[in-house]
This record gives sequence, C-alpha cells and structure tokens, in this order.
Amino acid sequence: MKKKSLKFLEKLVNTPSPCSRELPGQKVWRDQVRDFADEITSDDYGNLVATINPGGGKRVVLAAHADEIAMTVSYINDGGYIYVRRLGGINPMIMPAQRVVVHTEAGPVKGVIGCVAPHLSRANNDKPKVPALSDLFIDIGASSRDQALKLVQIGDMITVDAGFEQLNENIAVARAFDNRTGTFAVAEALRILSENRSDLKVEVCCVSNIMEEVGCLGIRQVGYELKPDVAIITDVTHATDYPTVSRETHGDIRLGQGPSLTFGGGNHPMVLQMLQKVADEKGISYQREAASNTSGTDLDALFWTRGGIPCGLISLPNRYMHSPVEMIHLGDLEKIAEWMAAFCLSMKNSTSFKVAL
Repeated sequence: MKKKSLKFLEKLVNTPSPCSRELPGQKVWRDQVRDFADEITSDDYGNLVATINPGGGKRVVLAAHADEIAMTVSYINDGGYIYVRRLGGINPMIMPAQRVVVHTEAGPVKGVIGCVAPHLSRANNDKPKVPALSDLFIDIGASSRDQALKLVQIGDMITVDAGFEQLNENIAVARAFDNRTGTFAVAEALRILSENRSDLKVEVCCVSNIMEEVGCLGIRQVGYELKPDVAIITDVTHATDYPTVSRETHGDIRLGQGPSLTFGGGNHPMVLQMLQKVADEKGISYQREAASNTSGTDLDALFWTRGGIPCGLISLPNRYMHSPVEMIHLGDLEKIAEWMAAFCLSMKNSTSFKVAL
C-alpha cells in the first residue's frame, strides 16, 4: 500500500466516529477526497457525497458507512461511576478492563471500564459471571456524581481507546476497521478514477454515509436522494480462518485471499456477473460468500429504496469483528478499491440491469 494511502487509513481509523456523531471522521474523509472529486455535497445529517464526472451519464454509487460501534453515557451514580447504553453491536463480555474515551463538548475525557478482580467476582457456583451491558461501569477518576458531571454529561459518546497498529507488512489491527476500511476503499476508488478520468463514461458518486450500525439509516437518506442506476456497497465480513469458528456454519473466508463477493439476498444477479467479469479481466482474486435473508449491511436498506436499485456487496475479511482488535489484510483492502474503480470504468450509458421477463 502506498505510504500516503496508509497514512490516510491510519488517521481515518484513529479518528473517533461513533454512531450519530460521525462528523470528526467525515471531515478527515472529506479532506482526503477533495483533490479527486469534482464536487462534494452533504446533507443535514452529515452523509457525504463526492462526485466525479457529474452529469456524465448513468449514476453509479460506491458507498460505505462511516460510523463505528460505541456507547453513550446513560446514568451516573452517586459515586461518580458511569453506566452506558450501546450504539450498535457492543459485546459486554470483552469490555471490562478496556480503556475508553468519553467525547464531551469540552474535549476528550479518559476512563476505564471497571474490571472486578477475580478474587471478588465469583458467583455462588464458583464460576466467573458473564457481564451484561448493565453490569459495565466506567471509572473516570471522579469521587462523586457532582464531580463527574463537571466532566461529562448524559448523552456523551464513548469509544474504546485502541488505535491502528501494523503487526507486519500486511496485517493490521484496530478498533474500528468496521467500517472505516470501507470509506477508505471508496476514497481510494475515487483517486483511481481521477487518474483515469478520460476513460470514465458515467457519473460516480462516492458516499461516506452515517448510522449503519443502528439500522442502516444514513444509506436510506442517500439512496432516496441520489436514486442511483447501480450501487456497490462495501463493508467488512467475518473472516473464519481462526480457532473455534465453524466454517460449516459461517462459510470459509480467509485473510489474504482477496475480498469476498456476496451472492443472494438483495445482490442483483446481473451486477454480480459484471463484478465477476471485471475481476477476472483485471486479475483481482476474490472469495465467494452466501447471504441468507439479509447481508447485515447497508445493501439491505438500499436495494429496495424507491423502485429498487440494482446493488452488489463487496466485503473485506475481518477477524474479531466488533472488538478492539479487529484484524485485516491490507492487500485485501487495496483490491476492493481497484475492483470498484474497474467496475465504474467498465460501465457504459448503455449498460442495463433490467431483468428480461
């Protein structure tokens, strides 16, 4: 990966972007794509659209969600300890002993999620208790509720304090690859398109949308407003190449073997055919993944927007999803950007995804 691109990825991942408070991360993304887009627009809720070749023909959308799972301050007890509500798929079992940041209007406040010593945490049957979300409490060093309220307020957002780190040339870990890797790939696809502008025959709208983790909300706003002719969504998917994960149940998806292409659900068969053809022509390796009723991504909300939008889902294999140590292969991520850009460059204004009956 290019050093400049890697630096952008690190900055994007390390910038807190909790659900419904994505603005800091959106600013980083906007500043990155500014040199490649012909125009950048946003709506009242902070969805960002960077367009290249506006009015140039059929409208292609490349989209990924900018938000990360988080928590929010819900209650502060008399001792100054903070209790939380979840924003997205927080796993309470792995949260004790994590360092966190409370994002306040006055700036970040650091704290820890309390971890009761094993000597004190045994239940009657002498087995450790599995915590529920209501058992989690955050210690910011305050001695009373009044002291805590001088630092934080009900409704302040909380993220885990765990940043980007490379384990080697190819493998990286971070708390929020889901789905800043997606918005990174969309931005990189836009960069590639800007370098091949003379070959682009359609309009491409690159989208960094909000609030996927709490119901695929931002993409509904974007899809209704843009009404694309075709859309490619990119998100993370579960890598299953580590101990205790059942491949019989969850499929066989591995780091370093390329991104995955999802078949079934709202994925349009003709979009999938075109994506496969482009990948084969460009020598882009990919894996196949089967969807059930839904994909668990923004595609589920976008494909039925308005009269229906032909969609395809490209995913990044990700170990340990929704944890502070999500793990990816940087080569897989690069291929997503190349694949999406190649798809756009293969589009013509005569391309149709209408099913013949």
